Amino acid sequence: MRKAPLAVLICITVTLFTASGCMILGKNKENKSFESEKIEQLKPGETTASDVLKLLGTPTSVVKLSNGNAYIFKRVQSKGTGLILFVVNMGYTNTHYDQLVCFFNDQNILTHYGLTMDAENARYGLP
Repeated sequence: MRKAPLAVLICITVTLFTASGCMILGKNKENKSFESEKIEQLKPGETTASDVLKLLGTPTSVVKLSNGNAYIFKRVQSKGTGLILFVVNMGYTNTHYDQLVCFFNDQNILTHYGLTMDAENARYGLP
């Protein structure tokens, strides 16, 4: 007689442990996206470093080069999912970047720039 309630209790416990849990979705953005109207205003040989700062704001980082500087503007977008079960936890994060690098000569005139647009490709995925 006592074995039947014990078996039911074990079945209920196992079911609760395996069925309990939650799913988490998250999104993180760092910095604003680049506006194409502002990028089009960058003219190598004409635009100065102060023009770029007025146009785009403070760079993420500044790199001192042997013949000038490089201003790096970066946008990061991450999307993540997590699955939390009683015994097992799993997670997945996908991070992509937009990056604009402006190169200046020793007179602080823009010589050239490079642009990579990939932040919108961040995706949610299964852990």
